[in-house]
Amino acid sequence: MKSVFWMVVVLGVALVIHEAGAEDECSTVTALVSACASFVNYGTPDPVPGAPCCIAMTTLSTVASSTGVQTRQSVCRCMMELITTYNPNATAIATLPGFCGVSLGFTIEPNTDCEFVS
Repeated sequence: MKSVFWMVVVLGVALVIHEAGAEDECSTVTALVSACASFVNYGTPDPVPGAPCCIAMTTLSTVASSTGVQTRQSVCRCMMELITTYNPNATAIATLPGFCGVSLGFTIEPNTDCEFVS
């Protein structure tokens, strides 16, 4: 039942990001990543991300890959902002998509230039 709830929440967030501006996109990306707060706060490899986190990463991946280059670049910039803001947890944030078996269409690392994401 919890997974269904999270799926509905995350899909609702995906619809918002689809129609949002850059500022709203970052708040949406932050909300999706916040579903992974336990993993981000306590690091890798334990605990592994749970179902709500991976559903959020799958949604973020779907949004980034299906709405065009500008949205993918915006998602990239938002992820890089999170990594900069939460520097001690940067590795955990960067590994989220991989642990959940999804790709955002770009690599999350310190030297990623989101302007070259296509």
